[in-house]
Amino acid sequence: MIGIVVLFSQMDNAKMIKGLLVRSGFDVVATCTTGASAMTAVDDLSEGIIVCGYKFPDMMYNELRSDLPPDFEMMLVASRGNLQEAMGEGVVCVEMPLKAADLVDTLSMMVDAAERKKKKRRMQPRVRSEADKAVIGEAKGILMERNNMSEEEAHRYLQKMSMDTGTGLVDSAYMVLNVYGTS
Repeated sequence: MIGIVVLFSQMDNAKMIKGLLVRSGFDVVATCTTGASAMTAVDDLSEGIIVCGYKFPDMMYNELRSDLPPDFEMMLVASRGNLQEAMGEGVVCVEMPLKAADLVDTLSMMVDAAERKKKKRRMQPRVRSEADKAVIGEAKGILMERNNMSEEEAHRYLQKMSMDTGTGLVDSAYMVLNVYGTS
């Protein structure tokens, strides 16, 4: 689930927004009043959304935005004048005075988009290091030589072994190397 950090300079506002979001089914992992405390909360997450106001005691929203990791989105809740400045900065804006339905609907769309990105990233094949490729190649070579397999058969054998043992392909290759005493 996508973690949400709520950040407003007044704790009462932050708690009110958090309560609304929690009642709407969102996972609010932190409620903060400073940009520094929000960044600390973000450090514990791999991805998420910050729902915040325009100005905090230690920084402005745009300073915080520039410091966020790439897998974090920002929803800015501010007056119309402040929102016009934020347009085009990769920030989703919700205008004050705040309507609960607007906040919840916009956040729902942001969470859905973040979930789609997460799924898309998981579907991309992992890029293996040269060392991992070498271990897999060495294991396939041993299987080909000692068991008279083709390269494709050796690769399929490692894949099946990986699935059967619940380990990664590289770990399975290390198992083959350990069995034949070459590692």
